[in-house]
Amino acid sequence: MQIKHLLTISITFFLISCGSLIPSNHQKTQISEWREGAYQLDPDHTSLIFSLNHLGFSDYYGRFNTIEASLDFDPQKPEATKLFAKVDTQSLDVNNESFETELGGSSWFDSKSYPFAYLESTEIIPVSDTEAEMRGSLTIKGITAPISMVIKFNGGAVNFLTGKYTLGFFATGTIKRSNYNIADLVPAIGDEVTLQISAEFLRDNQ
Repeated sequence: MQIKHLLTISITFFLISCGSLIPSNHQKTQISEWREGAYQLDPDHTSLIFSLNHLGFSDYYGRFNTIEASLDFDPQKPEATKLFAKVDTQSLDVNNESFETELGGSSWFDSKSYPFAYLESTEIIPVSDTEAEMRGSLTIKGITAPISMVIKFNGGAVNFLTGKYTLGFFATGTIKRSNYNIADLVPAIGDEVTLQISAEFLRDNQ
């Protein structure tokens, strides 16, 4: 038993020491220093969270668990960046299975008829070295409407855990759900929905 305990302690210290060898905060935040290329979303390190007001008592949160996205990026022409994302509406997660079934119904996302939502950029406007405004279109339930999001660039670097060159972003924006024929219980349940996207993109060619 004592030997097993010593082995556990040794392994723990080994893992801690390995972690200390992995650099942090080494990302290049200057867009001009990032690598050009085609990127694919890393689904294991991505989250899409939404929130809206609930009867004035609280903000209600949910997320979508299945997302695919591609990014074409040129550091010399960041304004020409192209983003396309596809969200599986059936992957809706509000930590309440019965309510998820209700939200997937025809009054809300109607996931059977419209299993995917789409986000496509049309214009990228650099605001600073670490921030930009993304203008584009968002399609939900077959209805397309314009969307604007503020994107914070977390930086680009080789991920030492995967060996892949990675770009990291955090984006926020708001939409009105009634614009997409999801208007049940408005205004008691908020019409304005806040979106938060944290994402990592992996470069196709290293």
